[in-house]
Amino acid sequence: MKSDRLLSILLLLQARGRVPAHELAARLEVSVRTIYRDVEALSASGVPVYAERGRYGGIELLAGFRTDVTGLTADESRALFVLAAQGAHAALGLDSALGSALRKVMAALPAPHRPAAEVTARRVLVDATRWKGGPQPAADLDALQDAVFTDRRLRLRYRHSGERATRTYTVDPYGLVAKAGVWYLVADRSGLPGLFRADRVRSATVLDEPVRRRAGVELADVWEVLRRRVEERPAGVDVTVRVRRDRLDLFRRLMTPYLAELPDGEGEDGWVTARLVFGEVAEARQLLMFSDRVEVLEPPEVRAEVAAAARSVTDLYRRGDEGPEGSPSSEGVL
Repeated sequence: MKSDRLLSILLLLQARGRVPAHELAARLEVSVRTIYRDVEALSASGVPVYAERGRYGGIELLAGFRTDVTGLTADESRALFVLAAQGAHAALGLDSALGSALRKVMAALPAPHRPAAEVTARRVLVDATRWKGGPQPAADLDALQDAVFTDRRLRLRYRHSGERATRTYTVDPYGLVAKAGVWYLVADRSGLPGLFRADRVRSATVLDEPVRRRAGVELADVWEVLRRRVEERPAGVDVTVRVRRDRLDLFRRLMTPYLAELPDGEGEDGWVTARLVFGEVAEARQLLMFSDRVEVLEPPEVRAEVAAAARSVTDLYRRGDEGPEGSPSSEGVL
């Protein structure tokens, strides 16, 4: 809308001083001609703005015309521009709103604090996603947001990890949480707290019934209970492995969630020892991704599990090399 664009121009000029017309046009995604028309509109409404042409020209406000909001310290001003999990804003459809909000905040900062805030925005970046995390399944947050912000109950068709069939639940949402790039719905089911991954929700229907939250309980309270439940699970299965030193960096990066004792890079014959903790024996099968660069030393049941998984892979590929009658396949057979 034009009114939003006029306000953005005003705030950018307050924050930056003289700004070339082509830069304003690029920031606001309009033509330079539109920028000059907007400047005329601002001037006609009483804003003391003027344009200077030429190599060093630009659009500028008269000195002394700016809005100032006091009360923010230098550290508070810098903190506002360290934005964690920027992908979260995109998932919620708030990317453009974030940019607009930051322009308004920058314009409102006390003048002595603006340079530090600008440097912080350019020099500090927080990326909450894990290395080698791979593409995350798309999560449709629209219905979940709708229920959260309108205080309505939700009917979910939900697929649990490791299950093919979906289950249907009626839940009472407290809110949404983004953790390490994954969105979760925090909600009560039959009065008990539950955690639902948004990308496993097959459908979500906002009901007409008002939400039935427990009295005096907030999102942060329920999240703390659920977070501790996940993090304080029983110790699991202790596994000792040896790792080829030439795969040590990759091993550390990919196995960080399971590492109980970090390998230090020392070892004999090109091998180093590490200790992992898995939730169950079957989880150790993922060590096959390292091929012969990682060997399970103990316990025996985990070593046997990985060996069995390796045999299954070998059998699978051996069967693939045979024809439909059990004879070796050859090129030209369709």
